[in-house]
Amino acid sequence: MPGTPALELRSVRRVYGAGPSATIALDDVAVTVAAGRFVSLIGPSGCGKSTLLRLVAGLERPDRGEVLVHGVTPAEACAAKLIGLVPQSPALLPWLSVLRNVTLPQKINRGAGGRRARLPGFTEREAAPSVAHTRDLLVRAGLGEVVHRVPAQLSGGMRQRVAIVRAFGLRPDLLVMDEPFSALDEFTRESLQDQLLDLWEELRTTVLFVTHSVTEAVRLSDTVVVMAPGPGRIVETVEIDLPRPRGERLLRERRFHAYEDLLRERLRRAWHGGGA
Repeated sequence: MPGTPALELRSVRRVYGAGPSATIALDDVAVTVAAGRFVSLIGPSGCGKSTLLRLVAGLERPDRGEVLVHGVTPAEACAAKLIGLVPQSPALLPWLSVLRNVTLPQKINRGAGGRRARLPGFTEREAAPSVAHTRDLLVRAGLGEVVHRVPAQLSGGMRQRVAIVRAFGLRPDLLVMDEPFSALDEFTRESLQDQLLDLWEELRTTVLFVTHSVTEAVRLSDTVVVMAPGPGRIVETVEIDLPRPRGERLLRERRFHAYEDLLRERLRRAWHGGGA
């Protein structure tokens, strides 16, 4: 629906347990993300970043408040394959080739296009991802030569690249990414950031990205949301006003480092409970 945000969290609260031992993971969290934006979540451990992602992905429900993806519940959005998920581990099926791993979700979700087309604001043209589209994404991600290999024959960075292509292959309108590069070495991490940005800039999928790396957040994001623990809450939203594409040269510029310094200062406040 025109003008509908890609994602809204309205006064969301999530509690684990009950009584005196209950833990408030998130309290009064409100976020609005416009379509096509790249938004990162950063914050100390225990501030509720992963809980927030699970709520958005439809893996959990809030105890209070509302989560909407393009104006519908996460359950409805998941049924229509509006949401793609890239976890920390690639979670590839070891007995399938790269090509079969990335096309399998399309084959087992053939009815998703029809469900998507019935939602407000979506058309039949937008509704149906294709295997040919996914093959093209594999080539552009540098995986064209390994499409018939199984995951055990790939490096860790290549396996994570396959997981990203698999998620983009369903043409989700919201891609939820939970520290997908955290286990990789710095060089591989930067290479995958480049490829992720190339795909995102072409497809303009809305991205919600969790990271512990300030540099990664500044390089990738339009907006960085800073969270604090006890209970998990949002303490500041920082708009990253840097030009795109963001190549290596930009990473050396003073304005890039100024954003890094700002976010590190905000994180120190969040860690010590000071907020913004």
